[in-house]
Amino acid sequence: MPTITTKDGVEIFYKDWGSGQPIVFSHGWPLSADDWDAQMMFFVTRGYRVIAHDRRGHGRSSQVADGHDMDHYADDLAAVTAHLDLKNAIHVGHSTGGGEVVHYIARHGESRVAKAAILSAVPPLMVKTEANPGGLPKSVFDAFQVQLAAGRASFYRDIAAGPFYGYNRPGAKPSEAVIQNWWRQGMMGGAKAHYDGIVAFSQTDFTEDLKKINVPVLVMHGDDDQIVPYADSAPLSAKLLKNGTLKTYKGFPHGMPTTHAETINADLLAFFKE
Repeated sequence: MPTITTKDGVEIFYKDWGSGQPIVFSHGWPLSADDWDAQMMFFVTRGYRVIAHDRRGHGRSSQVADGHDMDHYADDLAAVTAHLDLKNAIHVGHSTGGGEVVHYIARHGESRVAKAAILSAVPPLMVKTEANPGGLPKSVFDAFQVQLAAGRASFYRDIAAGPFYGYNRPGAKPSEAVIQNWWRQGMMGGAKAHYDGIVAFSQTDFTEDLKKINVPVLVMHGDDDQIVPYADSAPLSAKLLKNGTLKTYKGFPHGMPTTHAETINADLLAFFKE
């Protein structure tokens, strides 16, 4: 399996398919590069080079005890892009991966970056604070950690079968295969990485990162997102970006790259070609 080794000795697994302008995909918590199957298959057949890595502690990357924070996530992504010597790359991040992309560009600069898209993404800040009154109470994320530590197998099953894909909504038609694939990806990773990752995605403030970004960024979010609530995320991120465009999807869930891949892929393609 193709991997790179970071400065602190972590093996990061990645996929690298095709040729052409590179698109780099950053996945959500607690998943892996496999969550981008629908996008990677779409874009590799349309003349793009598609790359996706498993975040440290996730998927096929090293299950290390430490470094599960946005600084390390961004630095690991930078290590992958440098190893592959990617230029004029488009970065696409879903959920926690959207935070990773934003932090990577702000922290490592735009010399290798052409554009970015963040989907159902955690920026600017998920947790409720005095400065972010619309955020979710810290107790919500503390409860996530308690449930994960008590038994993540059932916890992950409940997330996938319920709010992640909107399968708990009236009239929804749950896909057992999609639920099982989410569960499979989650259980491949390390419990410690996922436990710490809850703090990373909920308590990292990306406000200053967003202000630093100059390249065009497409901010895509469903207004029925039960994981990263719409009102306190996408519209705020789009305002903070110098060159941000907000695209809102009525009724779409958090996992819209999977449940509505045809729509999401078409809109990404249009943005890439602009």
